[in-house]
Amino acid sequence: MTTFTILVVDDDADLRDILRSIFEPAGFRVLEAGDGETALELVRTHHPDLLVLDYNIPRMDGPHVCQELKQDLLLRHMPVIMLTGRSELSDKVYGLNVGADDYMVKPFEPEELLARVRMVLRRTAQELEANPLTKLPGNVTIQREVEMRLASHKPLSVCYCDLDQFKAFNDHYGFERGDRAIALTSQILLDALRTRGNAADFLGHIGGDDFVLVTTPEKAEAVCQGIVELFDARAPELYDDADRARGHLIHTDRQGVPTKVGFLTISVALVNHAEQFTHLGQIAAIGAELKAYAKQFAQSIYVKERRRNPARS
Repeated sequence: MTTFTILVVDDDADLRDILRSIFEPAGFRVLEAGDGETALELVRTHHPDLLVLDYNIPRMDGPHVCQELKQDLLLRHMPVIMLTGRSELSDKVYGLNVGADDYMVKPFEPEELLARVRMVLRRTAQELEANPLTKLPGNVTIQREVEMRLASHKPLSVCYCDLDQFKAFNDHYGFERGDRAIALTSQILLDALRTRGNAADFLGHIGGDDFVLVTTPEKAEAVCQGIVELFDARAPELYDDADRARGHLIHTDRQGVPTKVGFLTISVALVNHAEQFTHLGQIAAIGAELKAYAKQFAQSIYVKERRRNPARS
């Protein structure tokens, strides 16, 4: 059974104690913060499943904490219940407009609060289908996100990314190291989007070592180049010292034959100006063709058109 973590954010220590006494007996793990900046630090280091967030807190109020979360590629899907003593309609509307998923006015009934927490967590799980390793949105959200953007008819680029030599790496080092490689890849993709993309870009985790990101045509190639550069700079840290010094793995395959295996690389298939298509399946088919082409090259690479020379790292 999954244990969900709730971050309670309120500058009133007594109220935090009350909330802890409500949530912990119900099976939730509780983290606490007394101000907005501490709350954001805890969100980024502990990745709670939900925030119960007071409207008025020091060092960044509740609405501004919400805004910060919704501007973060990794955190924008984290649900927030705003908790406040204010009862005016305008405050409620403002809290919802900046990204809160639900809203309760103090004083509250413990059972109602628990019911709302469970409802928000259930709805988020159904809508997001987040990958448990990377916390990135899964296939349901990916499809909805791309189709929503297609319907807007605005310029759109979709990139499909996956790792080369991952199976041999996973077999050689084991699943724990394989998970580290996938988690590192997700962080590299996030970093590339944050530094070279747009605030509204999207990143999803299809599964395994497969990812998809959505950006705009004027940013797409810079993002892809950033992915290639960052991956090649950081991938060696996944290897043992001896393998890193050698520059490759000596992996025994399933027939017991020692085989030289190169380091992990990343293949990126860029479908530029994807707004010309009508549904995700068409984009995915072109992405699969481009990715198969990219994998012919023994290096990290992105390709954007089947019959042209690929852009290289």
